[in-house]
Amino acid sequence: MTDIPGLNVLILAGSRRGVRDPMAQAAGISHKALLPVCGRPMITRVCDALMQVPGLGKIVVCIDDPEALRGAVPPSVTFIPEAAGPSASVMNALATLGAPLLVTTADHALLRPEWVESFIADSTRAQCDMSAGIALETAIARDVPDTKRTMIRLADGAFSGCNLFFLRTPAAMSVLKLWQRLENDRKHPLRMARLLGPGILLRFVLRRLTRAALCQRIGRLTGARVGLIPIDDGRAAVDVDKPADLELVTRLIGRDAVPA
Repeated sequence: MTDIPGLNVLILAGSRRGVRDPMAQAAGISHKALLPVCGRPMITRVCDALMQVPGLGKIVVCIDDPEALRGAVPPSVTFIPEAAGPSASVMNALATLGAPLLVTTADHALLRPEWVESFIADSTRAQCDMSAGIALETAIARDVPDTKRTMIRLADGAFSGCNLFFLRTPAAMSVLKLWQRLENDRKHPLRMARLLGPGILLRFVLRRLTRAALCQRIGRLTGARVGLIPIDDGRAAVDVDKPADLELVTRLIGRDAVPA
């Protein structure tokens, strides 16, 4: 159980600043969220997984054109418009829906309800104001050895993000504001370094930065308690960003659908 009755969920399904996704273009559809995986749109699979999590409240989708998803999401799903970037969209959702709020993405086609439950439970036990789900490199190598994920390499091990975020308290807004500043400076590494601090950057380059130290630094900058919460299934790190991901996800879902 999530033990948080009425916990609302935000699914990010838009495109970055209105740019049409190349995978959607190749498939001849308007949005990547509609990419079929084993005959069903990815966002349908995400909604199905979320609706199996006990205690969840409203499911809200952030997208520029809600009509594009007609028939692909349950009738109970509501919509909010996307803003200029993911961080701004999440900030708008938090301001509208309030905390606590779970955030995921429409391309998380492998999402499982047990991942969500354990992530929320672990984040709550850690008393995080905001947390992000991660998969350690060891779990990814064990569960999906034939995938290539973007890894963040720290002193206590490498990990990849899982497109799962839990905004447990209103203090998460300050973390989102920092995220927005980093997002705006993503093409300017020196500005990002100044924002996080040269000491953090140096420790990262020298592989002396730990997850705990990174979270503590973000906490000092925002006044919020943040956490990186491991999910013990490497498949949680797999989203559909490129054709190889779609092939992998299709193979994994197809394999699970075959009776033992």
